Amino acid sequence: MSRTGRREGPGPAELLLATSIGRRFYVQGTSKLEIAEEFGISRFKVARILDQARDSGLIRVEFDVPAPLEPTLSDEVAAAYGLRRALVLERAQRTEIELRKHLGAMAADLLTELITEDDVLGVVWARTVNAMTDSLRGLARCPVVQLCGVSSRIDTREHSADRSVETVRRIAAVSGGEAFPIFGPLVLPDHRTAQTLRQQPGIAEAFERFARITTAVVSIGAWRSGQSTVYSVLGQQQREELARKGAVAEVAARLFDADGNELAGHPGHHVLAVGVPELKRVPEVIALGGGAGKADAIAAVLRSGMVNTLVTDAGAAQRLLAQA
Repeated sequence: MSRTGRREGPGPAELLLATSIGRRFYVQGTSKLEIAEEFGISRFKVARILDQARDSGLIRVEFDVPAPLEPTLSDEVAAAYGLRRALVLERAQRTEIELRKHLGAMAADLLTELITEDDVLGVVWARTVNAMTDSLRGLARCPVVQLCGVSSRIDTREHSADRSVETVRRIAAVSGGEAFPIFGPLVLPDHRTAQTLRQQPGIAEAFERFARITTAVVSIGAWRSGQSTVYSVLGQQQREELARKGAVAEVAARLFDADGNELAGHPGHHVLAVGVPELKRVPEVIALGGGAGKADAIAAVLRSGMVNTLVTDAGAAQRLLAQA
């Protein structure tokens, strides 16, 4: 009691009213208008009581998500970068390989949920996409198209070269759909070689289907050793020149600066890969990339406007929000 004899804070009647209204709204699913009619008050007062109950801690809203997701970070990242959705993996200490496996598993679940028999699925070759393939247990029957050639630098701790080039066939085997692989290297020595290989029957068939793709899965790389499918196959002089031009990120051998602009003059015309304009025409582009150290690269790719859905982790998400 205060010196004036008045109670400080809500009394039992007020607490009971707030509890009753909160129970009806959050547990029973009763609308605010129906609650207002029941208690003989305005729906604006119902809303005010609910707000005050949450602010005071009388009512606490909790989410028990069965998937290893950070719902709040997911919403914040999606809103900050104008994405259709962001899936943020919960906080945990993980090695780089473990992180790729968890991101891949989350992407596999998402793909199983989204893909229908009307879709044409396109996938790049990348270690996180390979991890996704390992976790894929079911997929609607659809064509599966490889979006780029294969890097000659394979991390043998995770995949053998023979197994990795079969990514598209492995996904198609789960789906039961037709596979359109690109059996060729990602980076080529010159424009003539690239053009010759693109005209080969098998590779040409894959390139012809780029325009039909409805969902693409890509991986975001950072412009440094071990984090890019292109970086390690170029010479030191080429790498340094591209870094001076502002390269910070890579998707399917296409390089981006910090503002999300595709770099001109890089070895893109010497690669077997889908182009940025083609990816921007795909209705659903799912990008995989995690780790706080890759946040700059992820932010750059998101600024390109090419990505609809991001699959990442809490460490990268917090850095992304700071940059946004």
